[in-house]
Order: sequence, then structure tokens, then C-alpha cells
Amino acid sequence: MEKEKELFFEHLKTEGFKRTTQREKILEVFLRTEGHSSAEDLYALVKAEDPTVGFTTIYRTLKLLTECGLARQEKFADGYTRYEHSYNHQHHDHLICTQCGTLIEFYSEVIENKQDEIARKFKFQPTHHSLRIFGICDQCQAKRQAVAS
Repeated sequence: MEKEKELFFEHLKTEGFKRTTQREKILEVFLRTEGHSSAEDLYALVKAEDPTVGFTTIYRTLKLLTECGLARQEKFADGYTRYEHSYNHQHHDHLICTQCGTLIEFYSEVIENKQDEIARKFKFQPTHHSLRIFGICDQCQAKRQAVAS
């Protein structure tokens, strides 16, 4: 967690922002929260530890965390923007159920290799990517079949 703090505080300095206890609290809570969190999710967690933190501060800090490479921003089927760890976390892609919103993370070496092959073919230098496959999860499929029977 120390390297992440160092990166964040250096980014604040570079961008001309002050290092505040509220930003530090938001960073700490974000770093110990795994998965995909919305600004609202993070706000509730931070607010439980420091009731003085406002939603706007959460939102602005998430933007800073994304800018410095600690967070990755993803938009899913429900329309909410969620944030997940980016720094020192293995890349993964997502399967997203359009019925219930279930989110399944997966990694495929075959897909990663194919993307690299395509980029080389077109002499393209990728900086990042996000693969999201939308569909219907097995539980929602089972519910559909039960209703149809």
C-alpha cells in the first residue's frame, strides 16, 4: 500500500492539489476494497469512517486515482460507473449479464495473444483495452426456461 500512496501523493503534487486527510482516507478505503465499486459504494464506506467526507470529494478523488493509474473506470450494463484496482493487478475482462447485472471476471491468454497479433498486424501500439461481453448468465437462463416450461 505504501507504493500506491507514494504514486497518489506524487500525482497530487504534480497536478497542484493538496494532500488532505480526506483524500488519504478515500485512498486507504479504496485500496482495501476489492471488486467493482461505484462512487456511491465508496462514499458509504468512507462516510462510515469519516462522516465529514462529502460525495463531491469522493468523486474528485476517484478521478485523481484514475488519472494516476491506481484505479480503472468501467461502465457496465446498469449504467453505473464502477472503479476497480489497476495498479499491480492482473488484467482481466468481463462477462456481464444484461438481466441481473452479474459480473464475471475472466482472463484468457488466447484472447490476449490474439489482440497482440492484431495490433502487430496493423502496426498499432495499444495503451490499454477493455473487453466486455454482454449476455445472459446461467441463472437467468434457468429462470427463463422455468417460466417457459
